[in-house]
Amino acid sequence: MTKIIIIGGGFAGINLAEKLGNKEGLSVTLVDRNNYNFFPPLLYQVATGYLEASNISYPFRKLLRKMKNISFRQGEFERVIPAENKIVLSTGELQYDCLVFATGAETNYFGMENVKQHAKPMKTINDALELRNHFFQQLEKATLVEDDQARNKLLTVVIAGGGPTGVEVSGMLAEMKKYVIPKDYPELTGHGYESHIYLVDGGTKVLAPMSEKSQEETYKDLTEMGVEIKFNMQVKDYINDTVYFANGETIQTETLVWAAGVTASVFEGIPAKSYGRGRRLLVNEYNQVQDLPNVYAIGDTCLQLTDKNFPEGHPQVAQVAMQQGKNLARNFVAMGKGDPLKPFAYADKGSLAIIGRNKAVADLPKPNIHLGGFIAWVIWVFVHIASLINYRNRLRTMYNWTGAYFTRDQSLRMIIRPSKK
Repeated sequence: MTKIIIIGGGFAGINLAEKLGNKEGLSVTLVDRNNYNFFPPLLYQVATGYLEASNISYPFRKLLRKMKNISFRQGEFERVIPAENKIVLSTGELQYDCLVFATGAETNYFGMENVKQHAKPMKTINDALELRNHFFQQLEKATLVEDDQARNKLLTVVIAGGGPTGVEVSGMLAEMKKYVIPKDYPELTGHGYESHIYLVDGGTKVLAPMSEKSQEETYKDLTEMGVEIKFNMQVKDYINDTVYFANGETIQTETLVWAAGVTASVFEGIPAKSYGRGRRLLVNEYNQVQDLPNVYAIGDTCLQLTDKNFPEGHPQVAQVAMQQGKNLARNFVAMGKGDPLKPFAYADKGSLAIIGRNKAVADLPKPNIHLGGFIAWVIWVFVHIASLINYRNRLRTMYNWTGAYFTRDQSLRMIIRPSKK
């Protein structure tokens, strides 16, 4: 019986685990710090109150209960001891024959400690719930403040990073500002103050990896929705509710949403020579980590330079992680049978980003097509519904989205925090 341990239950890890389910000769243990899988592309909708956390998450144990050869262990990974084929978790130790790192990426603060301490990231369910509470607490505070300058600081939001997350958060907040806040917060209308939604980026465009048409359309739509986009604005610090930029400009705000970059994790026990750019683990065409024959890495945490169509490595997106997980599962089964292994080659299915209601952009690689507006929005909706992990999540998300679409509103704006003891 071959013992396989998977560290991380995101897109890569869960696709690997599911494809290994009920396979003879394989004993699989999935390890994660959480006891649930969640869908990161929709975290921003939890953060803005359009979806509940349960719409995009599901317990691992329930998800895997019909796969008799798979067990789940909750715990934080601490270190690996390759010479002993052993990993150490916060909850104990496990032996392995094959070890797979599928831990995804973590927020990159580029060494800015104040930003790390005070900005709001968007990587986990906890982050999204914290941001949702913060957004609505800011609105409640603003209704009680009479000083226009103080109120302006409460209501101004700076989103750092012009990628899909930054675009989606800013677009959602712009729609809330126009359609929700005037109805729910009449105290905040008709006064001599200004609220701003700033989308800032250190580069010269939004959605840099996408086509020029997508970038131009996104810029136009967001600007028309009231988002103030600022380029060549590299954040340098965040002190006393003031964002400082490299060009000398500042913005006063109590809300800095950090969507400006990610980096992979460093694992104790893995030699330094096994890491490449962005701290990603260097892997061969079979996702085997360099110089570690029975250790593998898939998804955002790996850097694979063997794919002829992506000689600089694959983009850190969900489709790469899912495809690598499935390919590695096939190879593990092939190993058991003595069959040849299949090198990984990424099949690019295109890129999508939503901007707002009936507004989205899509770049499809074959043929080279750009879509925008309502058609791209419909594609985005169905791709994301289909990508949710089970029918329960799909139905609940579709129900919430249908209500929000026709009413331009939602009812999930509760501020819920555990009591402090």
